[in-house]
Amino acid sequence: MDFALSEEQELFRTAIRKYMNNLNGTEAARAVIDGKLDVVASAASGLAEMGVTAIPVSEESDGLGLGALDLVPVFEETGRVLLPGSQLETLALAVPLLESFGTPAQKAARLPDVAAGASTMSVAWYEKGTSLFPNSFCCVAAKTENGYALTGTKTLVPVIGEPDVFITGAQTAEGKSLFLVKASDLASVRLLSALDETQQLAEVTFDAAPGELLGEPGNAAEMMKHGLLHFNAALCSSMVGGMDELVKMTAEYAKIRVQFNQPIGRFQAIKHGIVNMKLDLETARSLSYYAAWTVETDAVDKVSAVHSARSFISKAYIKAAGDSIQIHGGIGFTEELDVQLFLKRARYYENYFGSVRDSRKTAAHALGWHSVSATRDAIPVS
Repeated sequence: MDFALSEEQELFRTAIRKYMNNLNGTEAARAVIDGKLDVVASAASGLAEMGVTAIPVSEESDGLGLGALDLVPVFEETGRVLLPGSQLETLALAVPLLESFGTPAQKAARLPDVAAGASTMSVAWYEKGTSLFPNSFCCVAAKTENGYALTGTKTLVPVIGEPDVFITGAQTAEGKSLFLVKASDLASVRLLSALDETQQLAEVTFDAAPGELLGEPGNAAEMMKHGLLHFNAALCSSMVGGMDELVKMTAEYAKIRVQFNQPIGRFQAIKHGIVNMKLDLETARSLSYYAAWTVETDAVDKVSAVHSARSFISKAYIKAAGDSIQIHGGIGFTEELDVQLFLKRARYYENYFGSVRDSRKTAAHALGWHSVSATRDAIPVS
């Protein structure tokens, strides 16, 4: 079975790469580190003009109605330059949640603006001291005459690009539920420090903020798990793009760095290191493409495929960045080169909306391995 991208998708990749090159690679990411946040809106505007923001939005909501595979070249190319922005959270998490669980009125009110690039969305899910899927939320939603009023605090909320709508979880009488909350209704937003300085995370507070119920009450965890399949498939594509760029820059450096009167790329240890990076890259790419395909086609093995890809690629991205720094030597740690930026991004993604451990456990459960492990662990070993 061939999971390669179509000719049209590869042509679209070429156009996106040209646009990324016009942004001078990682210059946008470095501008954010320097506090020049206007580049985020500028880059997002360019992607919207190319139709990127309309890809996952249905035709009924003025979008293109395309699938997860059509987002692969987008996130590979933005991941290659570490483009800062809320494209992942908007297109690969918020939009799938709205498309799957939103009412016709909610879709009509939100999705056309997303497709046009006039609106971005984020997800406020985590609470301090809790796991990805806690038993309950401290943030509560009380019923009112007009809907719900949310009170509580969420942390580790992606806010780069100033999203105007948040999808958040809160406790109701029926259990954990999802809500849509306008950014203008937040009581406060406190920025947090992040390892990856090209990103922005915040602690947001709700104080009787009006919220629209998304989907059925008490079903937040299952809805979020559905959305995370789309998100993790897209995240894998972004990490593959970063790995691809790491292999490229490391191979180029090995050609120009001279030691003992010859390029270090001629040394066997360096050759083996770069080859191993390339092997991991191609494995990651195959897993990423298959994960996107299972999501787009709603394949029966989509859960195991997506979370197997996420667990492998997250670790492979970190390893590729670490190996690249080792081959570059001391200069790889400096701000002069981009390698350290990729290592920070890889570490940032390691636990982003779920850890590698979470993905491995989810994949094992989907494959039915948890029952085998439980039986094996129950047998005493002499």
